[in-house]
Parts: sequence; C-alpha cells; structure tokens
Amino acid sequence: MLPICRLGGARMAGWLRRAPGSLRGLRRLALGSPAPIGRGDQLPHTDLRVTAEEHVDEERYYQLYPGHIPTSPLQKALLSAGSAFMALYNPYRHDMVAVLGETTGSSALRSLRDKMRHDPEGYQILQERPRIRLSTLDVTGLRGLPDGTFGREYVRFLDSNRVSPDTRMPVKFVDDEELAYVIQRYREVHDLMHTLLGMPTNMLGEVVVKWFEAVQTGLPMCILGAVFGPVRLNARKLQILTTELIPWAVQSGRNASCVLNFYYENRWEQTVESLREEIGILHPPAIYQTI
Repeated sequence: MLPICRLGGARMAGWLRRAPGSLRGLRRLALGSPAPIGRGDQLPHTDLRVTAEEHVDEERYYQLYPGHIPTSPLQKALLSAGSAFMALYNPYRHDMVAVLGETTGSSALRSLRDKMRHDPEGYQILQERPRIRLSTLDVTGLRGLPDGTFGREYVRFLDSNRVSPDTRMPVKFVDDEELAYVIQRYREVHDLMHTLLGMPTNMLGEVVVKWFEAVQTGLPMCILGAVFGPVRLNARKLQILTTELIPWAVQSGRNASCVLNFYYENRWEQTVESLREEIGILHPPAIYQTI
C-alpha cells in the first residue's frame, strides 16, 4: 500500500476517534460490528422492560439479510465520503470500493432491478439467486472445455490474473434485500466482464471495464473509477485509453443489453465471440492485445 494511503487511513481513523460517539460508531460499522452506546449517546428515558421475544423481533426487522448493517442517511453519507477518499488514494482497496458502491448506488440499483424484472432471463436470476463462487463452479470441468468457449476463457482469466471469485465482498449497507442481491450479482459477474471485454486486471484494464460498467449500470462508484482511474496511467497508456479504448468501451456499453440479464452459468459452453454478439459487446480493438 502506498505511504499516502496509510497516512490518509491514519488521519481518518484519528478523526473518527476524536468524533462524537455517534460518529465513532461508523468505524465499527465499516468493519461489520455495531457501535456500543457510550456516555455521549444517552437514550431518552423509557421503559426498558422488554421481553426477549420482542428484542429478537426487533433484530429481525432491522437486519434484512445475513450480514446486513442498518445505517441512517447521515451514516451513509459519512461512509460514502470516507470510502471515496480511500478508494481514490488506493483503487485496489476493494473493501472501500465495495462500501462506496453500496452507500451511493440505491437509485442505480433500483433501475437495474427493474430491468431484470422486465426481462425473462433477468427475472429468473432474481428468483433463483445464483452465486458465482468456487463452491458453485466446476473448475475442472470448465478447464476441460475447448479453447474459445466462455467457460474455458473465464478460468484462463482467473488463472492468468491469479484472482478468485471468492474475494468479492459480501453486501452490508444496502437496505433492501433484493437490491442487495443485485449489487452482489454485479460484483460476481465483474470478472466475467473482464473475460468478455478481453481486459486484464492491471490499472488500464480495470479503468476500461469501469467505463463499460459505468455506462451499463450508472453506479456512481463505476463513474468515479472511470473518471479518476486514468490519473495513475503513464502518458502512453493514457493515449491508448483516450483514443482507442474509452470510445470502444462507451459504445459497447450503450450497444449492449443489460449484462445482469444473462444467466452466465448456463453459457459456459458458448463461445466468447457468440456471447459477445448476443449481448451486443463490440469486438475489442486490436490494441487491446498489447496492454
């Protein structure tokens, strides 16, 4: 991690420690544990004789799915600002990128959910809730598929870039169970987009994928990554990005059907070329082979 990232994280942690009790709790929220009530967080006088059953019912009401952490609009705003700050300094802080996506993407997620509801395949995905994880993938079988098939090229991408579908962060801050699945599905098909777009996981490849996803999803987190990601590129890669890859990614994003409406688990034996054509992704420019 870059020194400036450690400095930024230390300053933020210090600020949260010095903040009032209600704000300090955000530090615990980002780590997945609720903040205890301290002296500065006095509750109004009320009857505290609550039965165990009522307490359990209250917990069920607020926790909409496993791992869900309910947050107020103010807490979401503070989490958004903090995660954006850290994600800009270190784009590889996937935990901060995940928090930013969850706390800023409610409108975009509703739009994506509606697109899935109005598409037969997307609706099936919403009903069945498939997950893309090592436990659900037949990796050996996918490696045995012919070259050029979607499943074989996806596993080749995982092997070549040393990534795993199990590294995707679980959703915590989306206050709607169905929308939480939508953003989880978006995360889990991200590597599939790399495969279809032919992009590696280096900074240039990630920025290109973010441009495509920004057009496709409208998620503020994708837009932020697309706009600010290029500042870390050298002059040669920046020229390639602006003259060749961004125009292609934007045009492909506009031309393609909603990428969440494809049941990729049923497409492993389909060729990458035919799946690109079905979705509407334009063939990558020749320059992509050199990045």
